[in-house]
Amino acid sequence: MDLGLKGKKALVSGGAVGIGEAIVKDLANEGARVVITSRDESRLKKVLNEIGGEAAGHYGIISNITDEGAPGKLAQEIQSNFGNLDIVVNNVGSTLDVSDPYCSLSDWKKVYRLNLEVAIELNNLFIPHMKKQDWGRIVNISSTASMENNGPVPFCAVKAALTAYTRSMGRILAIETKNVVMSAVLPGIVITRGGHWEKVLKERPEHAEQYIKERCPLGRFGQPAEISMMVALLCSKLASFCQGSIVPVDAGQSRHYYNVNGL
Repeated sequence: MDLGLKGKKALVSGGAVGIGEAIVKDLANEGARVVITSRDESRLKKVLNEIGGEAAGHYGIISNITDEGAPGKLAQEIQSNFGNLDIVVNNVGSTLDVSDPYCSLSDWKKVYRLNLEVAIELNNLFIPHMKKQDWGRIVNISSTASMENNGPVPFCAVKAALTAYTRSMGRILAIETKNVVMSAVLPGIVITRGGHWEKVLKERPEHAEQYIKERCPLGRFGQPAEISMMVALLCSKLASFCQGSIVPVDAGQSRHYYNVNGL
C-alpha cells in the first residue's frame, strides 16, 4: 500500500523513545523526511542514525519543548534548516508523575503545558503554511484516559481537552481547507523503554498481571509499533476523510462507549 509519504516533511515531537520512536521509523520507512525533537541527545542521535541521519534528509533538534518560547524557536529552526512541514505529530506527553488529585495549580499547569498547550502552539505555527499549500496532516497523540476515568486526574482532564480540541479543530479545518486534516490516536497501555508499565512489570509483576487479567481482553499490553502504523496511516494521503477522527488503538482495553465520528 502506497501511503503517499515519499518526500513529505514531518515533525515528531518526543520522537526518540517509545511510541514517538516507532512513529519516526515508520514515517522514514515510508519515505518521509523527519524532524525529531527530544531532550535526550544520546537517544536522539541513536534514532537519527538508525533512519539514515541527515544524509537521508532527516534532522534532529535537542529541545525542552515546554520551555517558554521553545515551540516558536523550534519552528524557526525547522524553517531555516529543513523547510516547511507537511506533517506534524504531537507525540510528546506524560503524567509527569503528578498523581495527587488535589495537586497544586503549578502542577496542573505543567501537565497542561506538556500535554495540550505545546501541541496547540505548534499547530498554530504550522497550519498557516499547510493551508497555503493546500495539504497537511496533524496527528495528536492523546490517550484512552481522555475518554474514561483511568489515570491521574490532571492527565485524564488534559488529555480529554486534547481529544476535544482535535475533534473541534478537525471540523474547522474541514470547513476552511479540505486537504488539511487533524486527527487523534488514543493508545491503550503500551510497554515502552523506561516507561511506567515496564517498571511495574519488573517491580510489581503481580499488579501488572492483575491489570492485564481485568482490563486487557487480548491478554497483554501493546507495543509501540502497534500504534505507530495507525499514526502513519493518518499522516498519509489515504486520510483524506479523517477530519477530526478520534481513533482508539487499545485492543479493546477501554470501557467507554462513544461514537468516534458522530456529531
